[in-house]
Amino acid sequence: MYLLRKLTVFLDIGILLAFNIFVTRNILVSSFFSVMIVLGLYAFRTYDAEYLPSFNEQIIRVTSGTIFGFVGVLFFFYLYADQINRYNFIYNFLFSLAVFPAIHMATFYITKNNIKPTRYLVIGKKDKIYPILKEVEEKTYGKLIFSDFVNPTSIALEAGMEMNDAILIADPKLAKEVKATIEKFKERGVQVIHLPTLIEKHLKRIPLEVAERFKEYYELAFENVNGSPAKRILDILVSSILLIIFSPIMLLIAIAILIEDGPPIVFKQERLGKDGKVFIMHKFRSMKNGKNDAPKFADDEQHRVLKIGRLIRPFRLDETLQFWDILKGEMSIVGPRPEQLEFAKKFMKTIPFYWARHRIKPGLTGWAQIMYKYASSAEETQEKLSYDLYYVKNRNILLDLDILLRTVEAMLWKRGAK
Repeated sequence: MYLLRKLTVFLDIGILLAFNIFVTRNILVSSFFSVMIVLGLYAFRTYDAEYLPSFNEQIIRVTSGTIFGFVGVLFFFYLYADQINRYNFIYNFLFSLAVFPAIHMATFYITKNNIKPTRYLVIGKKDKIYPILKEVEEKTYGKLIFSDFVNPTSIALEAGMEMNDAILIADPKLAKEVKATIEKFKERGVQVIHLPTLIEKHLKRIPLEVAERFKEYYELAFENVNGSPAKRILDILVSSILLIIFSPIMLLIAIAILIEDGPPIVFKQERLGKDGKVFIMHKFRSMKNGKNDAPKFADDEQHRVLKIGRLIRPFRLDETLQFWDILKGEMSIVGPRPEQLEFAKKFMKTIPFYWARHRIKPGLTGWAQIMYKYASSAEETQEKLSYDLYYVKNRNILLDLDILLRTVEAMLWKRGAK
């Protein structure tokens, strides 16, 4: 199932390209339309395996993604103004809606039915790790099966591999005891995979149970995190463009706050940034004036939200002032959300690996924001941290662009917002 998304994306591009060439007789216009629509579909998670088998989800996401793709076409409309007309939009919309839901579902089921399940012999105790592995089984629709768990000896390992296809090392200490036997299986061509590799590949997060089990590996990985000049260039470019685009909306928000509740317009708060540095984060004030000494989760302060706040908070428009924080270099477009100081100090003491999210600059949006709901408790904070840890370890420009695309869906569908 890992390659299903790529297969579906390239299939869609090919189908759209052929259709648009037939309609427009222009390769450049056809390529432009096709790529923008597929980007729109990608932004609205049309290709996520969990949504591919659902016809209702496909209808909703293909509709939303196609419309968003059209917005992208209009943004660059001046390049092809003399070659594009309203019929191009109508034909593409009807074609996408009629064809893609059925094709996506067919591709999913054909792929699913033709992939042979892989059975893993797990080196480790079942009671401690099986809940996470069960999640992997569900994510892969039963194509990865963790059938046997062993506290191994060489004899037990040899016997267990008679009924399995591969070895999963879920406990590095136990694996050391049968290292020689594992190496023999590798020489025979048997796949041997470590738990972190498998979990990150299929869950796109790093559960704290896994991080603690492979503590030395993850500590080294997080300590070696370095900044990227390309990321800083992307931050400056994107924040500058968005400041210009959102400036009229920001002016209207400022006026609305003044009318409803008077000054101040801007809410300033100390947050914990990269390497534990404290900085001042800026937002539009979305709550009524009043004394607020103790740090609180947003769920605890719903009674204080202004009328304009109820409009701008779900779509994160109150955070548009952070484009300035990004330009100054205190934040990034993509990264873990900056936490309130009191919460951060508490979590640093009580949650393992919480320190690792501060190895990079905090972000306006992030992997955790688009993949998980708003965290309103310490337990949910731990779950959300698992996505932040995945981003810190695996971040690159392509992942940043992926997150920026998906943020559109998160904003419009109010994912993870309060």
